[in-house]
Amino acid sequence: MLKMWIEAMRLRTLPVSVAGVLAGIACAIMGGSFSLVPALLCLFFAMLAQVASNFGNEYYDYVNGLDRKGREGFRRGVTEGDISPRAMKIATYATLAVAAVVGCSMLFFGGWWLLPVGIAIGLFALAYSAGPYPLSHHGLGDVAVVVFFGIVPVTLTCYLQEDGWHSLPLSLPVSVAVGLLAANVLVVNNYRDVEDDRAVGKRTTVVIFGRKIMERCYLLSGFVAMLVMIPVWVRLSALSLVVPAAFLSLHVKTWKKIISSRGAALNPLLGATAKNLLLFTLLLLACSLMRSFF
Repeated sequence: MLKMWIEAMRLRTLPVSVAGVLAGIACAIMGGSFSLVPALLCLFFAMLAQVASNFGNEYYDYVNGLDRKGREGFRRGVTEGDISPRAMKIATYATLAVAAVVGCSMLFFGGWWLLPVGIAIGLFALAYSAGPYPLSHHGLGDVAVVVFFGIVPVTLTCYLQEDGWHSLPLSLPVSVAVGLLAANVLVVNNYRDVEDDRAVGKRTTVVIFGRKIMERCYLLSGFVAMLVMIPVWVRLSALSLVVPAAFLSLHVKTWKKIISSRGAALNPLLGATAKNLLLFTLLLLACSLMRSFF
């Protein structure tokens, strides 16, 4: 049973939420304002919010009849009968409640204006798959990922550490880059599930635009993300250019595998896309530390 719950958490995709926080920490370090406690709170909150969203996605897709047994993607515990719908619903809202508690503790560092931001994040975690107009069912999932896995976590993580928007000229381009790369994880997921999604009327961007266009979007997003980061590369030393070089090398390699794969063979490539994003943020963090100390 524990294995089923771990699978439902979709740990392979958690690097996406971790990456946004790490990128925000890197921006704070570049601005000379690293603070451990708010950084850790942001990390816990981001991971809990993503797990809640993953649980909610599994529960609401099952309730709405959008999942079927034996699907190509990762095993869905509710659909396969391993986890009861009621248990998954409880887990969704319980995880979201814990995330809310962690989020409220951030108010001590950022002020009460963060409360509506936290509520918006919680609503997004559910609205991705639930509500009268689920974002993931109408081609808006990619945009939501750019905002809530890129712009929001990077800029707010940086803000909470420096108690202001002093580093926004750095954190904003970084947040857009992280958001674009995070959206690529969703692209792979929907690329794999396009036939299943089309059959049940779930209109993801891959269903709307087709595999060929989204293949190009995946590749282009990586290059655009690195170009958006030009103000950051200028701020860091010439050594930082190893970051886009290393990332793009892995990005193109993963893309080549994606366009020649179908079905379950794409599962490891979804994980590889998330790991590429995590590596990018780790390298960015390393460069910001080197600039700070040297």
